[in-house]
Amino acid sequence: MKFQAPRGTEDILPGKSEVWKWLEDTFRRVAERYAFAEIRTPTFEDIELFKRTAGETSDVVQKEMYDFIDKGGRHIALKPEGTAPVVRAYLENNLGGQGQITKLYYIMALYRYGRPQKGRLRELHQTGVELIGSSQPDGDAEVIELTTRFYEEIGLHDLVVTVNSIGETECRNRYREALLEFAQPILLDMKPDERAKCEKNPLRLLDTKSEDLKAKLVDAPDIREYLEADSQEHFEKVLDRLDALRVSYRVDSRLVRGLDYYTRTVFEVESSELGSQSALCGGGRYDKLIEQLGGPPTPAVGVAMGIERAILVLEALGRNPSGLTGIEAFFVCLTEDRNRFAQILQMVRKEGCKIDSDLEFRSAKSQFRQADKSGAQFAVVIGDDELTTGAAKIKNLKNGEESTVPMASISNAIRGSKQ
Repeated sequence: MKFQAPRGTEDILPGKSEVWKWLEDTFRRVAERYAFAEIRTPTFEDIELFKRTAGETSDVVQKEMYDFIDKGGRHIALKPEGTAPVVRAYLENNLGGQGQITKLYYIMALYRYGRPQKGRLRELHQTGVELIGSSQPDGDAEVIELTTRFYEEIGLHDLVVTVNSIGETECRNRYREALLEFAQPILLDMKPDERAKCEKNPLRLLDTKSEDLKAKLVDAPDIREYLEADSQEHFEKVLDRLDALRVSYRVDSRLVRGLDYYTRTVFEVESSELGSQSALCGGGRYDKLIEQLGGPPTPAVGVAMGIERAILVLEALGRNPSGLTGIEAFFVCLTEDRNRFAQILQMVRKEGCKIDSDLEFRSAKSQFRQADKSGAQFAVVIGDDELTTGAAKIKNLKNGEESTVPMASISNAIRGSKQ
């Protein structure tokens, strides 16, 4: 029997894993500039956590969760999204305090059972931030700015930030009624289960990916006409902050996001260069979620960014970072004194260099061939003459230049002579 990775998953192999690490490290660096600290949550949670937060009518709950009964009879789900587990951990571990703002970031694997497609797998990976404790529009703007800074640092500059406000509960209830009344003829053409879901939460209509349904909703009521004065004022201040930060955006009153816990500001970021495959991430404010999970009323705002999607966009634009894969130097062994050779490798590795050698100690010709294939910039030759003189020969495999340096200076030569 030949085993394969499960449908909807992929192996991240050497040559690509370095790009993943670079992207994750870049995200950590950007998030920490804004004083966010990393949090890691379990792979699985009580299923009720997601039912209560994502919403019973959401596709995440109804169609996409991987859930099971464990050996203790508990109903468990592999986490399909990152915010609810972070909020659960925030409450369980008393991370917040009166008037305190908590800034958390995460890098995690998530699981959603859907039809696998390019950039959207059943095991997916996200980076994200959650800013908990601030009701100010400055928090919304900071999360959006952080998001755009991250994408710019990985080489994506032609970004389209789409923003909207979906108001508070009262606003949305009035808007749902108006939208449902408008959509009655559309609902008649739907399958019973889809119609029931949209009748329970008409905002699902606006979250559709169907171009045909989008066309039918062109004349639907505008949610901005139903916003409370406070929500309208908050949204205007968010836009004002984005203007001050020189973050370009466009307002789209059809943007609602697919999870029930969002309030007021919602946003998405796209790359303008990729057409229908342009979506990068989404987020928004969720001021009621912590209270919904048993905590005190606590405002919060966050964003989730798909790693696979970011890498897919980089690849499509031909903007893959260079110099991430391979090693810095390949050591060619031309001596029988394997112990001394091993000690030199140990010394250079302790000094922080990424190096390799031929553990089979094949011919010099074979070792140099391996050095060329390794992608290393340098070949370092260690033979009996080099051991006697205490100096190694270093060949720059990119331009053919050769030099001789003391054994103790090999790492400096590798690091300092890169071109």
